[in-house]
Amino acid sequence: MSKKAKKEHKKQHKNMKPQASQQTAEEVQENMSENPTETQAELEQMLKDEKDKYLRLYAEFENFRKRTAKEKLELFETASEKVIKNLLPVLDDFERAIAEMKKNKEDEMAKGVSLIYDKFKKTLEKEGLKDIDVKKGDSFDPEIHEAIAQIPVEDEKMKDKVVDVVEKGYQLGPKNIRFPKVVTGR
Repeated sequence: MSKKAKKEHKKQHKNMKPQASQQTAEEVQENMSENPTETQAELEQMLKDEKDKYLRLYAEFENFRKRTAKEKLELFETASEKVIKNLLPVLDDFERAIAEMKKNKEDEMAKGVSLIYDKFKKTLEKEGLKDIDVKKGDSFDPEIHEAIAQIPVEDEKMKDKVVDVVEKGYQLGPKNIRFPKVVTGR
């Protein structure tokens, strides 16, 4: 299409829009002169319907905006989840090594390893990692704990209670990334 033909096409297109809206306005005016009360009621109903559509769309958009903001925040809080999950076994190994060194009375080496462990743990805590606190005698809660075994207990008070904590649990922000593994009494 040549430049001249494009310009002519644009002029025709521009001229069509006002004519279409003028016709609509003229038609509305004609209808109003024929039945002014009926047309007024129709216009009010149309206005009410459009306002309702607008409010619904606005509310839907606000919900979408809030939901995406919340999802972004959760994503930032748990962005390092995979890396931290992979580092948890290292944290466990540090704890076991320190316990063994203390048991074998290697206090000086245990102090050195403890310093490294503390620094490592503080670094993970800065990223949002928290211990899930579980002690012997706590009530067993399947929402928080992962039972790996049940053992018979002589003390009635220890039934359905945590008898031993096999592996610590951790949270990253509001999310549990590893549930504590416990032994319960029956």
